[in-house]
Amino acid sequence: MANPAIVTVDDDPAVSRAVARDVRRRYGQDYRVVRASSGAEALDALKEIKLRGEQVAVLLADYRMPQMNGIQFLEAAMDLFPYARRVLLTAYADTEAAIDAINLVDVDHYLLKPWHPPEEKLYPVLDSLLEAWQATPASPEAETRVVGHRWSAESFEIRDFLARNMVPYRWYLLEEPEGQRLLAASGASESDVPVVITPDGKTLVRPSEAEVAAHVGLTTTPASEFYDLAVVGAGPGGLGAAVYGASEGLRTILVERRATGGQAGQSSRIENYLGFPDGVSGAQLTDRARRQAQRFGTELLTAQDVTCLDVKGSARVLTCAGGPRIVAHTVILATGVSYRTLDVPGLAELTGRGVFYGSAATEAPSCSGSDVYIVGGANSAGQAAVYFSRYAARVHLVVRGESLAQSMSAYLIEQIGNIPRIQVHTCTEVAAGHGTDHLEGLTLRDRNTGQARDVDASWLFVFIGAEPHTSWLDGLVERDSQGFVVTGPDLVVGGRRPKGWRLDRDPYHLETSVSGVFAAGDVRANSVKRVASAVGEGAMAVTLVHRYLEAQ
Repeated sequence: MANPAIVTVDDDPAVSRAVARDVRRRYGQDYRVVRASSGAEALDALKEIKLRGEQVAVLLADYRMPQMNGIQFLEAAMDLFPYARRVLLTAYADTEAAIDAINLVDVDHYLLKPWHPPEEKLYPVLDSLLEAWQATPASPEAETRVVGHRWSAESFEIRDFLARNMVPYRWYLLEEPEGQRLLAASGASESDVPVVITPDGKTLVRPSEAEVAAHVGLTTTPASEFYDLAVVGAGPGGLGAAVYGASEGLRTILVERRATGGQAGQSSRIENYLGFPDGVSGAQLTDRARRQAQRFGTELLTAQDVTCLDVKGSARVLTCAGGPRIVAHTVILATGVSYRTLDVPGLAELTGRGVFYGSAATEAPSCSGSDVYIVGGANSAGQAAVYFSRYAARVHLVVRGESLAQSMSAYLIEQIGNIPRIQVHTCTEVAAGHGTDHLEGLTLRDRNTGQARDVDASWLFVFIGAEPHTSWLDGLVERDSQGFVVTGPDLVVGGRRPKGWRLDRDPYHLETSVSGVFAAGDVRANSVKRVASAVGEGAMAVTLVHRYLEAQ
């Protein structure tokens, strides 16, 4: 962080230089002195300082300036830096103006010109003001800042993207004073939100995730022309493959369309993963795996959606929606799965505005004191229920089945039973959602009796089923009827190898119908949908990659 600023404003060049010189002589080591020759110039400087997330400690403004006098400037400056201490420079004849300043803009002090000697007339005043400012400073803002509406799907997507990629950020509601100040400093309007302000002060208006990634330190373009191994998807399977591939000397690139961790990264608590007896959050596990992969030399691309796979001789070519092409000897598909949408009236248009797919942990504090509804009966839904019970007044777990025992681990069922705030509604389904700009209510239906009832609800989190991201492989890689990638022995039917297979051997265990292309984790047909098994398959796939490369 840069030193806090002391801003001086005076249209008289000689006076302006004298003020800045005297201030810099005493405070230049700890504060940055910014000098302006007009109120408009000073406001532009303040906006830049605001966008960079820096602080202003003291404002010194001359009263008699054309176009914008000192009182008008200080009044405008308060909108940007309300905590900065304000000083008006006046002549002997301007005592009445100084009194107006105290009444209008809560000026902390007024100084008569000339102030010489500064040791007697200037420094004691500034010492006192700086001491008071340091006691109640504006909060430092070194991180990315996001300004938006509470019930905005676009704002939620940006916040969720930053949170899941471990990018520090601060969220400002448009309705709050600081949100308005940032919006004014950026020059954007309320219709432009979400507005993202990067740590270096750049303003992004309604940006795409790729734009955000490129401005907050995430890599979005490949650094090399060729790799030994390209891993598509940075969930547990992809991260496991990247760690083992890079650690064993393969030039490895890991491509993720949104954020590392996949569904596991959204889990509030994983308690049955080997080596973590007290449990670990999906975000923590993901962060450790990502750092481990990068320490071994894995190149990580974020916000790049792979849309095409081509075979060019011995090369496997991946094309991303944003344009980059990645060429590698081998590919591991670890794209995982996503939660299926809840296809009932009224919910589609409220997605991101009270209706969320996955845990959306960023929303948990906003649920404080409210009722939260969670749909699903598997572990991910149970983990979310336990997590949200820390914030919500009551958590309603809506389950289609007759009991949780059909699909949820015993340890989670026991935890849920011991939390009074969690209420389980079995044999129940969501029949409709209601609301205008955000979710306001749900219709719940008893599956046995068909009886429906309406409940007030602003928060709905859905954890149902799984759909693989494999449509981009259509026509090249063999998949089953649900879209999961078929691998290994399952490709050999009646002693016949898959169509187009040119090698004089059967596909390896995790190899797809395209030689040199492997699948690991949830995306693979008949895989065990667990974090540990996905990591194991990622590691196993790298062993098969070595075998494939050695045979070339």
